Amino acid sequence: MKKIFFLVLLLTLSINVYSQISFVNAFPARNFTQPVFLTHSGDGTNRIFVVQQNGFIKEFPNDSTGSVINTFLNVTNKIITGSEQGLLGLTFHPNYSTNRYFYVNYTRAGDGATVVSRFTTQAGNPNKADSLSELILLTIPQPFSNHNGGDVMFGQDGFLYIGMGDGGSGGDPGNRAQNPNELLGKILRIDVNNPGGGNNYGIPAGNPYVGGGGLPEIFCIGMRNPWRFSQDPVSGLIYCGDVGQGTWEEVDILQVGKNYGWRILEGTHCYNPPANCDTTGKTMPIAEYNHTAGRCSITGGYVYRGLGVPSLTGRYIYGDYCGRQIYKLLYSNGIVSEQDLVTTAPSFVYSFGVDQFNELYTLCSDGNVYKMRGTVISINGDPGIVPEGYSLRQNFPNPFNPATVIKFAIPASSFVNIKIFDISGREVVTLVNETKNAGNYSIEWNATGNPSGIYFCVMSVNGYSIEKKMVLIK
Repeated sequence: MKKIFFLVLLLTLSINVYSQISFVNAFPARNFTQPVFLTHSGDGTNRIFVVQQNGFIKEFPNDSTGSVINTFLNVTNKIITGSEQGLLGLTFHPNYSTNRYFYVNYTRAGDGATVVSRFTTQAGNPNKADSLSELILLTIPQPFSNHNGGDVMFGQDGFLYIGMGDGGSGGDPGNRAQNPNELLGKILRIDVNNPGGGNNYGIPAGNPYVGGGGLPEIFCIGMRNPWRFSQDPVSGLIYCGDVGQGTWEEVDILQVGKNYGWRILEGTHCYNPPANCDTTGKTMPIAEYNHTAGRCSITGGYVYRGLGVPSLTGRYIYGDYCGRQIYKLLYSNGIVSEQDLVTTAPSFVYSFGVDQFNELYTLCSDGNVYKMRGTVISINGDPGIVPEGYSLRQNFPNPFNPATVIKFAIPASSFVNIKIFDISGREVVTLVNETKNAGNYSIEWNATGNPSGIYFCVMSVNGYSIEKKMVLIK
């Protein structure tokens, strides 16, 4: 069958120049109660989902001026709150647009056990979950009310990752994090698409204890309380902020079968025993910090792959809950080459999240969701106004030949970079990366071989950036 390609121009963003980083309330007409996570559904609808610890998931369009907000899911009757308990995690199935599945992590009313379950969105109503559709995947007893972990995430391998704290109290009194026959103190990985063994999930063949010696759901061990992990869509590395005991907070790169040391180690430092501990077979964090400057607990974040703050591109952004500091680090080829303070959040840092454009949000204790931005420098006297003559200027024909012509214009000699990104933020191709004289230009992007989906054409000119969203349908 002949394949026909359609490219639809949907969005143009204004040009800004960025320098210092600051915060702006991303949704000033909306306020949240205990917002502990933010994400999107991955279906191209550009909606925001905010998880509230009190048992609600709120859904609304990704706009900065609107006030519309919907209750997507209400599980207040299922959960226990207080301390570190409640509704803690949310992720959407990679095929959510067709199967309508999403997954949550909460602590259960009555006994405080961790529950990981699947819900389905109502047929014909993408803004509302079917509250009766719950399918429980895992139930894990919790001996104490704290250190519940709570994160859930689909990896690029299609498997569901689950973050489990060590069970709570202090110092891991049951030594659960080092026990491969306990699910607590671990990162778990399960296959929700191929259930088996009497469970509502299967076990990935690459998990370290598939052949015995531990529980097969385990991906890695030695975690104290992993509070947010995420996978960089470009490098594929999984970054994790693991909360420390009383002195050291750490950033780990999660890998299958690794042991991250807790309770033997807190960061790179001996904890139990307090000296001369055996570090054999332990994987050290890529970064750590202590509890000076009012700091108390790491909040893991994301590698920045958005377009709004170019200076942060490729940097892992994370924060400290108490001190409110927001940090960046650049990790490549096993080396951290940057580790700097970026800015300070307006209030305690609960969590981070990203939208479908990979823009980063910070969720704070004041109930607001903030977006980082550079300080806008005035362009021709008007901040945020596109300088005349800079443009990605064509309307694409419908249908068009797979060899797509992208047209742009610049009014003066400029360094021009044009890239195509997919919806995950992964760079597909660089089309232009050189100085061009003033004029009108045409450049070809051959879309053959690329899957259907949402793409972004981004033109950067002397530090300014123009983005156009495109939909490719084969």
